[in-house]
Amino acid sequence: MFDYLSIYERFPTDQGLLNDIAKAINGEYSAIACYERLAKLAPNEETRKRILEIRQDEIRHYQHFTQLYFRLSGRQPTPTMNEGCPAEYKAGLDFAYKDEQETVDFYLETADKSADRTVQEAFRRAAADEQNHAVWFLYFLMRS
Repeated sequence: MFDYLSIYERFPTDQGLLNDIAKAINGEYSAIACYERLAKLAPNEETRKRILEIRQDEIRHYQHFTQLYFRLSGRQPTPTMNEGCPAEYKAGLDFAYKDEQETVDFYLETADKSADRTVQEAFRRAAADEQNHAVWFLYFLMRS
C-alpha cells in the first residue's frame, strides 16, 4: 500500500533542517569514536565507566537523529567523521568539554528553528544531555 502520510511529511522538509540533522549525526558519530578512545585512556575504572556511559548517550542521540533524518528525507544518512580526537587524555578531555559546550548551543538553535515538535524535543533533550556531559568532562579535566 502506498504511504501518503510519509510522502506528505517528507515533501515540505526544509533542506536547512536536514543539513542541521546531518551535522548532528556526524557530530554524534565522531563523539562515539572519540569517547571510546578517551575511555581507554582514562586513569581509573570509575572515570572509564562514566565516559562509556556518556558514549552510550551519544549512541542514543545518533540513533534518534538518524531516525529523524530518515523520517524527514526518506533516505538513510551517510555519517562521516568531522573532527579528530586527540590521542592524549588531558587534550581529549579539553576537546570533549569544548565540543559538548558548542554542541549544546547548536542543538538549542536547531530546536528553536524547527517547527516540527519531534525535532524540537529530540534536539532539546540531546542539548540537556550534552550539557551534562560537558560538566563531567570539566570535572575530569580539573582532576587530571
